[in-house]
Amino acid sequence: MKTKLIVSLTMLTLVLAACGGQSTQTPPEPAAPTRVESTPTEIPTLTVPPPTETTAPTETAIPATEPPAVAGVSFANDILPIFEASCSECHGGRQTKAGLDMKTYEGLMAGSFDGAVIVPGSSADSLLIQMVESGKMPKRGDKLTAEQIQVISDWIAAGALNN
Repeated sequence: MKTKLIVSLTMLTLVLAACGGQSTQTPPEPAAPTRVESTPTEIPTLTVPPPTETTAPTETAIPATEPPAVAGVSFANDILPIFEASCSECHGGRQTKAGLDMKTYEGLMAGSFDGAVIVPGSSADSLLIQMVESGKMPKRGDKLTAEQIQVISDWIAAGALNN
């Protein structure tokens, strides 16, 4: 929940920064230069109106296919502790059920007997997220909290890096 709030506030800040508080009114057309009439002994002068302020064009954001990932999600600091507390008893302790070893990054990325459990860049297509969101995993002990699932989902959406 905190993650969604942080992402929402970040996006709002970016939108407001891009707008810069600029008015949407178009600036008035600059006045044409005027010529000052002079007597034959004077040199004619040209009066130019002061420049008008212009605004730079703003960029349009392209919607993402997945929610933006939270910067700074680390496998070693954020993901592995969740796995150690909730998953490694069955998937990496004395046993590796279904051939899935969640005790190391390499073991996790190797997948299970049924194939990959992580699809880097796509948490929706990752079997791991599907299993924890549905409540099928972990089978023993407490289910993962919504915040824990979100952290794992954000890490996968960011590319599931070994960081």
